[in-house]
Amino acid sequence: MSVLDRALPPVGESTGERLTIAMVGTRGVPAHYGGFETCVEEVGARLVDRGHDVVVYCRRASADDDGDRLDAYRGMRLVHLPAMRQRTLETLSHTGASVAHLVRHPTDVALVFNAANAPYLPIIRARGIPVATHVDGLEWKRAKWGPTGQRYYRQAEALAVRFSDALIADAVGIQDYYAERFGVPTSLITYGAPVVEGDGDAARLAELGLVPGGYHLVVARFEPENHVDVIVEGYAASSASKPLVVVGSAPYSDAYTARVRSLADDRVTFLGGVWDQDLLDQLYAGAHTYLHGHSVGGTNPSLLRAIGAGTAVDAFDVGFNREVLGDTGRFWTSAADVRSAVEASEADSEGTALRAKGSRERATGYDWDVVADGYERLCRQLASLRDRRPAAAGPVARS
Repeated sequence: MSVLDRALPPVGESTGERLTIAMVGTRGVPAHYGGFETCVEEVGARLVDRGHDVVVYCRRASADDDGDRLDAYRGMRLVHLPAMRQRTLETLSHTGASVAHLVRHPTDVALVFNAANAPYLPIIRARGIPVATHVDGLEWKRAKWGPTGQRYYRQAEALAVRFSDALIADAVGIQDYYAERFGVPTSLITYGAPVVEGDGDAARLAELGLVPGGYHLVVARFEPENHVDVIVEGYAASSASKPLVVVGSAPYSDAYTARVRSLADDRVTFLGGVWDQDLLDQLYAGAHTYLHGHSVGGTNPSLLRAIGAGTAVDAFDVGFNREVLGDTGRFWTSAADVRSAVEASEADSEGTALRAKGSRERATGYDWDVVADGYERLCRQLASLRDRRPAAAGPVARS
C-alpha cells in the first residue's frame, strides 16, 4: 500500500506537526513557464495555507542580477540563486547552488523536481534531509538532448531510484515505466486542472483579432517531441475555415522554429510566448479545438488547462494523453490525421461541443487541493525518517 492510500483528513485540512519543506530544481515562482513551476506554486501555496513553512529555490537571470526579486510569494519563502545560461548546464548549475544553500539551511523534507538533478541527492541525504524526487516524464526521449544527453538522463533515472527516499510520478505511464525498468514503486500524484469558466472572454480575445469558438489552438514549446511541425503541416493541408493560433517558442532551436514556420500558410498565426495568464486562459476557453502534440512528458499541464477550460482536444496518440482524455479525446499520429481531425471538428460542431463538455467533466478528476493532500501526506512520511539517517537507499513509498 502506498502512503497515499492511507485514510485522509478532509481535503485541504492539515493534521500533525508543522513541517519545513524545500522545493528544489525548478525555475521557481511565480510560475511563468512549465509544469514543474505550476506544481510548485499551486502545491506550495496550499501547504503554506495548511501551516507549513515552504522554501522555494528560484533562478536568477544571471549571477549579477540584482533586480527586483520577491522575498515571498503566496506565503512561500523564496531563495534566488543564479544559473549558467546554457541548455545543458542551466538546471544542474542552479540545483547545485540550491543544494549548497539547503545543506547550510536544512529543512525537514526536500522535494526535488526533475530526475536530471539526481547527482545531488546523496548530498541532501548525507545532511540528514529526507528527499523525494519528482521524476517527470521520459526526458531521455527528447530529441533536443542528443545521444550524450539521453545517456545522462538514463543514468540520472537510476541515481534517482537509488538515492531518493520516495519517487513521485504524475502519470500511470510513468509509474509503469519505473516499475518495469527498475522494479520500484512510485507515489502517483498528478497535477491539477485549473478551471476556466465561460467560452472565452470576447474582449480579451479581440485584442488578438479572435472571437470565441473561431479558431484552433496549439500551446507548446517548439520541440520535436511536441509535434508542433506535424500539427502545422496537417492543418495547412486541411480545408479548415477557422484559423490556427500557435502559442510558444523554441528558446534553443532556431532551426526547428524555421521548419514550423515554413510549413504554415496564411491561416496560421504565431503569437510567440504569452505570459499574461488570464489571456492564455481565455485562449484555451475560446478555442474550437485544442491540438496537443506532447508525447514524452507525463501528465501535461497544457493539456490539463485545456480540459479545465472545457475545450475539445485532439491529441497525439500516446498513453499519457489517453489517460487524461479518456473517450473525450480524438487522437492522431501524423499530419494526415491532424488534417482529418481539424476538418471533422468543423464539420461536426455539435459533436465537438459534446467533447468539450466531456473535457470539463474529465477535469474534475484533477484537483489541486487533492494534489496538495498527496504531497502533504508524502512529506509527513518522509519527515518520519529524520531520526533514522542515514537511510537505506531506495524509495520508501509503496503502491
